[in-house]
Amino acid sequence: MNEQEFAELAAGAALDALSPDDQQRYHSALAAHPEWQRIADEDADTAGLLSGGATPVVPSPDIRAALLARIAITPQNGDVIQTVSAPDTVPEGLPDAGQKPLGAESTPKAPVRRLRILFALAACLALLVGVGAGTVAINTYLNRPASVIALQDIQSADDAQQASVTLESGGTATAHWSASLGKSVLVTDGMPSLPEGETYELWYVRGDTPVSAGVFAADGGDATAALAGDMHAGDVIAVTVEQAGGSPSGSPTTDPVVVIPTA
Repeated sequence: MNEQEFAELAAGAALDALSPDDQQRYHSALAAHPEWQRIADEDADTAGLLSGGATPVVPSPDIRAALLARIAITPQNGDVIQTVSAPDTVPEGLPDAGQKPLGAESTPKAPVRRLRILFALAACLALLVGVGAGTVAINTYLNRPASVIALQDIQSADDAQQASVTLESGGTATAHWSASLGKSVLVTDGMPSLPEGETYELWYVRGDTPVSAGVFAADGGDATAALAGDMHAGDVIAVTVEQAGGSPSGSPTTDPVVVIPTA
């Protein structure tokens, strides 16, 4: 395992999101490379900051609209904002809806106060957007498809390899594999979509023996499909068109549309 792959496992460990197998790989790598403890500590500190920085609160849907409405009634020409309501009814630094603008000559500090208010409101909006973006980023990371995770694992391996072929449709199919991990992933670009009732089936071809490795769909021509089972040295990765659910006989029923040797 290299340092980049360990860093990905450390991030998952800090978020308590590792599978039992990955948990074992993580601890084994840490025992073999104690110098990587700094990576684990940094990720743990970051996760602690995210979880302990504030109590999770679901914002009201009308908060953004209310802030934008307040900005809309705040003078943008340097005019002074004078509070009409009682001083103790409005939080300091925020204008009340009933306030009315007077001439700028009333006080020379008015523009500074107005800008301070606008910056405060803008900061509130930025905070709301930031919290939402952060949540989306974390959820996206934790909910990555298994095929994407497998591809990242392969690309992080020291013996990562890949090979591409051109399809009859003009698209491409690229196989990524790592012999040490026993994993492979097929990435397609421009592969024809199939009619209802048909699917693409993946195969490991070992000598003259095909071994089914799952099915996938190429919606829009693009797909990232992890092959099920362990890849053996010298396997050929192939794809055939089969009936929905895969070949009932366990063997290809059509000629392959993709053939990629891994030797």
